[in-house]
Amino acid sequence: MRCRMQKPPMMGFLLIQAVAMVLLVGWYNRPPSLNTSQSEGRVHVLLLSSWRSGSSFLGQAFSQHPDVFYLMEPGWHVWTSIKKAGARGLRMAVRDVLRSIFHCDMSVMDSYMPQERNVSNLFMWSHSRALCSPPACPFTPRGEMSNEPECKKHCDTRGLKLAETACRTYSHVVLKEVRFNELESLYPLLRDPELDLRIIHLVRDPRAVFRSREQSSKALASDTAIVLEQANISEQDQQYNVMQEVCRSHVQIYETAMFKPPDFLRGRYKMIRYEDLVRDTLTEIESVYQFVGLQETEMLEEWIYRITHGKGKGTKTDAFKITSRNAEDVSLAWRTTLEFEKVQRIQEVCKRAMSMLGYIAVDSEKEQKLLDLDLLKPREHYQFGWLPSKTTTTNV
Repeated sequence: MRCRMQKPPMMGFLLIQAVAMVLLVGWYNRPPSLNTSQSEGRVHVLLLSSWRSGSSFLGQAFSQHPDVFYLMEPGWHVWTSIKKAGARGLRMAVRDVLRSIFHCDMSVMDSYMPQERNVSNLFMWSHSRALCSPPACPFTPRGEMSNEPECKKHCDTRGLKLAETACRTYSHVVLKEVRFNELESLYPLLRDPELDLRIIHLVRDPRAVFRSREQSSKALASDTAIVLEQANISEQDQQYNVMQEVCRSHVQIYETAMFKPPDFLRGRYKMIRYEDLVRDTLTEIESVYQFVGLQETEMLEEWIYRITHGKGKGTKTDAFKITSRNAEDVSLAWRTTLEFEKVQRIQEVCKRAMSMLGYIAVDSEKEQKLLDLDLLKPREHYQFGWLPSKTTTTNV
């Protein structure tokens, strides 16, 4: 009798155990969700581009936002520390650096920095408002725009632990990177349930990029060698070969995200053209802010207007300096200064990318210099957001 009385409770206990096990297994095997980030609700943004594509300006539009912790090209440390390697061999190391910084862990920089490991050892550190503001540095109040030259004077010897502390106080961590030529190596970051990662892919007319690279060729010499996998290529052909690789990477990234995206890329990719950005800056900035969950501020709008409506034409002496200039005039400078023979060659090596991204080729020097002739296809012809995976893949 006693055994028959105890059996039902025991069966109920086993049933509860079985249900709990099913729920636990289901929880561990659930797909990552944009809304289940465990990093205290932080949003992580990777601004993905190539050299001389306007990414420094777009990066500053994030850096100056009071809710953003921003770093500019942490992958630079990997590329300058590991000698005589190619881009393909370094991409995993760059990805691991990004992962750690997204988690506000700066210890990953131990392998790539001098012994003192101060904030001032980070590449272009003073371009980050967050590193010039509390708790990283008391100089710039959190709600104000940073002053890069003044920041260098007051914040240069702060330690990386303060940078880690600062990182954890922001709702958004934004990293700019120009050292990925495909998306596949970023898949582990997209699958990481503790990261809420969004990718913004910035592209620019290859003819304008080529012209800007010519002006900054010395500053980019080391990166050029890595992009070309340290190949022995004549100086005359180097820039064209680099542009071929840059254009191929844009096609690779865009095709992967738009035509054959894995499910975990859903809602996490946005492409933007630099030319659209400078033609209607506030609208485009508002669009990318909405994509990552940020709000515009009046102070930011004023800063953006000033930085894009100055009289400057750019500088050859500092490849990374952000100055006030007429951004649209700068974007068109290649049409009046670049030799038509070079334009023809760029159009040939980047033919597929130009067609896919909406850049129109010119057939003569007269067309090139006719500034009233718009060489940018209307953006409404393109879907610059994420397309569902059921979209039919086309042969391009």
